[in-house]
Amino acid sequence: MSKLAINGGRPVRETPFPKWPYWDANELKAVQEVIHSGVWGINGSRVRQFEEKFSRYLDCTHGIAMSSGTLALRAALVAAGLPAGCEVIVPAYTFVATATAVLEANMVPVFADIEPETCNISAESAAALITENTRAILPVHLAGVPADMDGINALAAKHSLVVIEDACQAWGSEYNGRKAGSLGAAGTFSFQSSKHITGGEGGFVSTNSEKLAENCRSFINCGRVRGGLWHEHGILGGNYRLSELQAAVIMTQFERYEPMLARRQEAAAFLRRELAAVEGISPLNLPSYATASSCHFLILRYDQTAWGGLSKDRFIKALNAEGIQPAHGGYYIPIYRQKFLLEKNVGPYERIHSHVFHGGVIDYAKFSCPVAERMTGSEALW
Repeated sequence: MSKLAINGGRPVRETPFPKWPYWDANELKAVQEVIHSGVWGINGSRVRQFEEKFSRYLDCTHGIAMSSGTLALRAALVAAGLPAGCEVIVPAYTFVATATAVLEANMVPVFADIEPETCNISAESAAALITENTRAILPVHLAGVPADMDGINALAAKHSLVVIEDACQAWGSEYNGRKAGSLGAAGTFSFQSSKHITGGEGGFVSTNSEKLAENCRSFINCGRVRGGLWHEHGILGGNYRLSELQAAVIMTQFERYEPMLARRQEAAAFLRRELAAVEGISPLNLPSYATASSCHFLILRYDQTAWGGLSKDRFIKALNAEGIQPAHGGYYIPIYRQKFLLEKNVGPYERIHSHVFHGGVIDYAKFSCPVAERMTGSEALW
C-alpha cells in the first residue's frame, strides 16, 4: 500500500471538489429582472409563482414561502394551533433548529432516539415519551431519507397528535411515491446556502389544510388577514416574508432541480454499492419505501474495531488528508446535550424552567438516546 497522505504520502485526490452553490446566467437574469421591476418585496409576483410551482411539485394544495427553514418549523407549529407549553417529540439526532423552533413556538421539545439503519426518528422510542401533554411529533427526513411515516402517522392517529414534517433536507424525496412534505399536517423546507435549491436563505411550509395555510400566511405577514385592511392585524405575527430577489434565485434553482436530483441518486447508489465492500464501513440503509431521496449527504457507519481501534476523528483526518475534504463527523452531540438545554439558557422562552415531564421538572441531562449517542460519538461519518 502507498504511504498515506496523513503520514506524508501523496493524496489520492488532488482535484478540488466543485464549488457550491452552483449558478449560471439564469440566476443573474432573474435577479436583474426583479431589480429593474422596482418591486423587490411584498406585492411582487415571484414569491407567489414559486409558492404555486413548489406546491404542485409536492402535490399539496397550499404553500407559503418565508425567510428560513427554521422559521418554517416554528410557523407550522404555531399555525397548527398547538397550545403553549405542550410537548413536541423531536429526534435527538438532527440540526438544532428542529428543537429551537419548538422552544420559540412556546412549546417543550422532548427527544426520541433514532433508528440505527436510517438515523431517522424511531416510532417505538417516540411512543415511550407520550404523556397527557404531548400534542405533536416532528419527524426529520435526515439527509433526504424519508422517515418511517406509516409508523409515525399510526402513532399520531392513536394519540391525536399533529405531525409536522421537517423536510428541510428532502426536496423531492418520496415515501412510497408520495413527496416528503405532503405526508403530515404540514411539511417544512429550507433554501439556506448549503441546500440543493438555494436563495442564500429561505423557507417553505406545505399543507393541504386551508386553515393552517391561512394561519401561516398571517403569522409571517405581521398578523394581516386575507381580505383585511393593510393596517388590520388579526393575530400576533411578524415580518418573516421572502423577498422577490430571493424568490427569483430559488425559482431558477428549482427549475434545474430534476436532473440534479436524478444525478445525485445515481451517485449515491454507486457510493453505497462500492463502499459497502469496504470492511468497517456500512452505508445507511435506504428503505424500500424511499422511492426517491434527495441525497443531501451520505451517512456511513464507521466501525473502529475493524480499523484496529482507530478513532472516528483520526479516520476523518486521514480521509481529509487524502483530498476527501467533504468528509466530516456530522452532529457531534445529541441535541439534548447542547449547553443551552442543559443550562436552560433559553431567554424568554422559559416554559422548560417549570414544565413537568414524567414526574419532575424536565431535565435534559436525564434524556438517554443510545443510538443517537453512538452516531454522534463513534459511528456516523458524513
